[in-house]
Amino acid sequence: MSLREHALSLFRSAVATVQPAPMLKRAVKLQGDRCPQLLVKGQAFPVKRDLYLVGFGKAVLGMAAAAEEILGDHLVRGIINVPLGIQESLQRAGMQEMLLKPHSKIQVIEGAKNNLPDPEALKGTAAIQELAEGLAADDLLLVLISGGGSALLPAPIPPILLEEKEKLTKMLASRGAAIQEMNVVRKTLSLLKGGGLARLAYPAQVVSLILSDVIGDPLDIIASGPTAASSHSVQDCLRILAKYNLLHNLPKSVETVLSCSPTKPTAPEDYSHVCNIIIGSNTLALDEAKCQAEGLGYAALILSTAICGEVGHIAMLYCQLIRLVCLSFAGLGEGPLSDEVRGNLLQLAAELEIPGLNLAEFLQALQGLGPERPVCLLAGGETTVQLQGTGKGGRNQELALRVGLGLHRAQATEGSSPPGRCEIIFLSGGTDGQDGPTEAAGAFCSPELVDEALQEGLDAEAFLSNNDSYTFFSQFQGGRHLLVTGLTGTNVMDIQAILIRATERSRELPLQISRCI
Repeated sequence: MSLREHALSLFRSAVATVQPAPMLKRAVKLQGDRCPQLLVKGQAFPVKRDLYLVGFGKAVLGMAAAAEEILGDHLVRGIINVPLGIQESLQRAGMQEMLLKPHSKIQVIEGAKNNLPDPEALKGTAAIQELAEGLAADDLLLVLISGGGSALLPAPIPPILLEEKEKLTKMLASRGAAIQEMNVVRKTLSLLKGGGLARLAYPAQVVSLILSDVIGDPLDIIASGPTAASSHSVQDCLRILAKYNLLHNLPKSVETVLSCSPTKPTAPEDYSHVCNIIIGSNTLALDEAKCQAEGLGYAALILSTAICGEVGHIAMLYCQLIRLVCLSFAGLGEGPLSDEVRGNLLQLAAELEIPGLNLAEFLQALQGLGPERPVCLLAGGETTVQLQGTGKGGRNQELALRVGLGLHRAQATEGSSPPGRCEIIFLSGGTDGQDGPTEAAGAFCSPELVDEALQEGLDAEAFLSNNDSYTFFSQFQGGRHLLVTGLTGTNVMDIQAILIRATERSRELPLQISRCI
């Protein structure tokens, strides 16, 4: 198998291990008939009267199918909001286990095309809201939450219109706001986010099962925290809007809501009827990919499950890491050149402040590394892109193209070809199967990509300047460097894999990586 085939296999294995149905079945049990109890990771919740289910997110369809199988006749009714087209996509992929059975008690509403709130998602949210408001003290509400839930649970506080909130969200995204920042703003302007759904369901018992797509698994940020007490106030929202120069571009309706919002977060004791439980995250996916890589003979290391920051800076980080591996393969792991690279890498890591970045372990592992064993570096998280152009793409495709450009510039600077010493493949993909408003999950790149594209008349730098990575990869070699999986039915952020294998010329001086990506 080629490095590309290995990378694709690792990505698929990682996604498979965070499929929602197996995770939910591991976490949830129902025991007893006369006095049934819902057991979630060892915690017991008596089913005193009626049991209801609601859900929203990219992984919720599979979660709901598994939940209905477990709950059986105890489930009275359910409503879930899921991405547009996901049922057809899963049907086409033969993933019947993630689809609801005929005559299901759960109503499915598809919406949020391209992960943006729309009238269909709004309709589903209204149905969820009506169900929650009608619950009694002895009822139990099971809430299924995953990434993508923010767009699938739109309920702007009047007089804010859905279009106004969507425009503000798009402006934040285009200016490079992180998902944490965007969700603070979203929940400040929402009826159901920021704990709103849990408040509406009171006094019923609320049990939320959460598949995390946010770094650090913060309960009040995943899907904008509809069943979690908010740790943020309107002042936090205002600071974020000021950071991205949006305070003076707000619709009057948004100004009205912000001026009337409470200045302090709601007290945690208001949520004593709620239990929020994380059942899956990016860590599980990366652990599986690492295990698979080791089985293929790689020396594998997880750098971090919390990669974050502007995509250009992350590309620089990965290029520096590749350079260090190539130095080690050439027998130059110690000396002035390697010391310089380590210094550059440590400085860049300090600037990025990536949580849990495992550089110390990485540098220690490099000391015993030789060219006889290939290397696999894995990471997960979510980068941001500051839009400068009007092209089409996503953060994973842009990251792959920037890494490819960085390796090309290194080759030009050094005057020799990196593949002559190391065979390198880089993959970045979204575990949900959708990277931005495109059909691709991400893309592959190698050091040869930019030169080969130039031979086809494609200038990588020009495409990047217009944030047009999808068009580049679509046109280059018939789209073979695109990672296309279809909607996967899960979502635990993004995964990057760097695979490096020494060639016969691995003893030559390795590439110099330019820091100007």
